[in-house]
Amino acid sequence: MPKQTLWGHPKGLYILFFTELWERFSFYGMRAILILYLTAKTTESNAGLGWDNVSALEIYGWYTMFVYVMSVPGGLLADRLIGQKKAVMVGGILIIIGHFILIFPEIWAFYLGALIIIIGVGALKPNISSMVGGLYKPGSEKRDTAFTIFYIGINIGAFTAPLIVGYVGEVINWNLGFGLAGVGMTLGLIVYILGQKYLKDVGNFVPLKREETTNKSVPLTTIEKDRMIVLVISFIIVMVFWAAYEQAGGLMNLYARDKIDREIFGFTVPASFLQSLHAFYVILLGVPVAYLWSKWQKKGKESSSLFKMGLGTIITGLGFLVLAGAAIETASSLDGKAAIYWMFGAYFLHVVGELSISPVALSFITKLAPIKYASLMMGAYFMVTGLGNKLAGMVGQAAENAGELTIFLGILIFCVSFGLLLIVFVKKLKKLAHGADDIEESNPIVEAD
Repeated sequence: MPKQTLWGHPKGLYILFFTELWERFSFYGMRAILILYLTAKTTESNAGLGWDNVSALEIYGWYTMFVYVMSVPGGLLADRLIGQKKAVMVGGILIIIGHFILIFPEIWAFYLGALIIIIGVGALKPNISSMVGGLYKPGSEKRDTAFTIFYIGINIGAFTAPLIVGYVGEVINWNLGFGLAGVGMTLGLIVYILGQKYLKDVGNFVPLKREETTNKSVPLTTIEKDRMIVLVISFIIVMVFWAAYEQAGGLMNLYARDKIDREIFGFTVPASFLQSLHAFYVILLGVPVAYLWSKWQKKGKESSSLFKMGLGTIITGLGFLVLAGAAIETASSLDGKAAIYWMFGAYFLHVVGELSISPVALSFITKLAPIKYASLMMGAYFMVTGLGNKLAGMVGQAAENAGELTIFLGILIFCVSFGLLLIVFVKKLKKLAHGADDIEESNPIVEAD
């Protein structure tokens, strides 16, 4: 185990903290300006690709889907061939190359750069989180705090990227914005390389024993079969949530650009700036929401993971009620635009919903999954997250014909109905879970999207 410590934690934690911070800076910088770049007119001084909204949202959906789906082969790359440490290194290098290719304002550069970034994130994302856990002995009480520190790094990157990359891309030049996101990842990789001496005992490649590589089919027990049913339902919840939540980078981003009055005290807020609200609210609300759930549980009220996820889905849906209000104002206003405070309110409710779903679901899934399929189920979690992102793009595309108000109301009705249905069946689902919520989780990973 590493002997070098800083503030009671291995120094390797802070190396991974800064590496992930800059990787998330890259990811959320890309997310902030991608849809805006695709739809920016070719006749403007800061020309984009000039695509229509439907085509742009389709590509956005594919991109955000594959970024998560590639975590599955990224994990296999580490487990079977090179180890987590080298996989993170390879991923960082590929992300940098991809962003710098995007500097060129050519269509081939866009496709090639995006593809390389997708592969890079897939190699880095699942493995760097696992390395954080590897810094600590099983059951260490410091491990929970370590993931909280790591999570702060994620949200610093997620908060600053839309402001910095968003401004450079949207106001100055799109391709420079993409390149700036690559500079961020370069800084992260430099920190990672210089900090290797603090990561000597973590993330190394350990060849699987021969018996571990065989594909023997071991039957599930009755309890495991019941839990698998709940696991599938949990995956559906996760997919529904991300399909709604990820409207932020797509439809909501376009809506903010075209139909929201973004002028505040004489300053026109770039549409991409609003992408930082999610991370800002997570930092602001994370502790209060956790405290409220703790108080709720101490009062003996229903506080199971399934109940939290059901309620979180409803709250996320209510965020679209706020957006429906914005759409109604847009239709009735003389300039065809709604006030920016609608966006502030919608993002606020989405994050309250997120804090009741995303970290809760991830922890709950690790408890439900049969031990022999634990890694497979974690890969499946990232996969359904990716499918949720793709579904988000498809829903956003429908707004072109149905209109934003119809889509916002549709998401509201679906999320609220789905959440209420889940709450109604909580007791029956808890029986199928066979006390999974009562299992002490020694390593609750809290991840951002």
